[in-house]
Amino acid sequence: MTATIQPGKFPADAGATLRLRDVIKTIPREYFQKSASKAWTQVAITIVSVALCYVALAYTPWFLLPVAWFVTGTALTGFFVIGHDCGHRSFAKRKWVNDVVGHLAFLPLLYPFHSWRFLHDKHHNHTNKMDVDNAWQPLRPELYESSDIVRKVGYKLVRGNFWWIGSVFHWALIHFDLSNYHTRDRAKANFSNWFVIAAGLIFLPLLTYTLGPWGLVKFWVMPWLGYHFWMSTFTIVHHTLPEIEFQEPKVWDEAKAQLFGTVHCEYPAWVEFLCHHINVHVPHHVSVAIPSYNLRAAHNHLKSIWGDDMVIRNFDLKLVKQITQECHLYHEDRFYQTFNEFEASKH
Repeated sequence: MTATIQPGKFPADAGATLRLRDVIKTIPREYFQKSASKAWTQVAITIVSVALCYVALAYTPWFLLPVAWFVTGTALTGFFVIGHDCGHRSFAKRKWVNDVVGHLAFLPLLYPFHSWRFLHDKHHNHTNKMDVDNAWQPLRPELYESSDIVRKVGYKLVRGNFWWIGSVFHWALIHFDLSNYHTRDRAKANFSNWFVIAAGLIFLPLLTYTLGPWGLVKFWVMPWLGYHFWMSTFTIVHHTLPEIEFQEPKVWDEAKAQLFGTVHCEYPAWVEFLCHHINVHVPHHVSVAIPSYNLRAAHNHLKSIWGDDMVIRNFDLKLVKQITQECHLYHEDRFYQTFNEFEASKH
């Protein structure tokens, strides 16, 4: 049966089943409404922010460049969030507008829009489901043990202190491989792939020719890495904590995974502003139809009902340390085990 959902109540009575569609029904309909003015305001904010950052980069003294690169990468992440809304069709009412804006928003990042969209949809449809979810799924110990040395080293790096390059590997190794897509989707994925490949083959050599190798590093590579820092950080924090369960497919519960297996994490206000509050992530996993500018209102609503059970954190070094030092390999009883614990268990 379906439990009656009331503010402040959790449907835990015997036999009750919490279904995702019932959770969605509790959210006021206005939070699903698209607003062209709000959507294009976000576009304007990102364009102006990125432009100002690049002007600052041109005049920043060398010893302050790391700060400028980091802020520019954060501003560039706003483009990804806009494309992210487009991919979920929550940016505009017309499909072609979402596709055009999505491709253009992803272009400065050389990210293939349709390729990302198809793989990202799989993540939403199978969030925290072992062997199916494609976003920061922990490896099973036996798979890790049987992997070649290159994969082992790469996995240990991105699950540890080098988590911040995980998004680069994901971008390079996953999205451009057409075997990762259904046959019906390959034409669109191929178009998006060649769209960014062609742009890169034109823009990057032109930038190098105009400003030299240092200009390429200064104005594109380092800000791009700054963007990937946030992509890696945001995505690993979204669903990874020692107490968050990756479930076996046979017992996977959609509502539990989306509502209680997703982390709401508060970042510094300037990061939230430039990244359009994408880290208000629980309502986004409850329904991808909610535009990013309505996520906070939807989150507050969900919190009024399930606040005691939702996972809410503040971003700090302690959180990063907890994830990168404890959440390494899958464990069927306590969700995660460290690399050291796994090695010790073999003896």
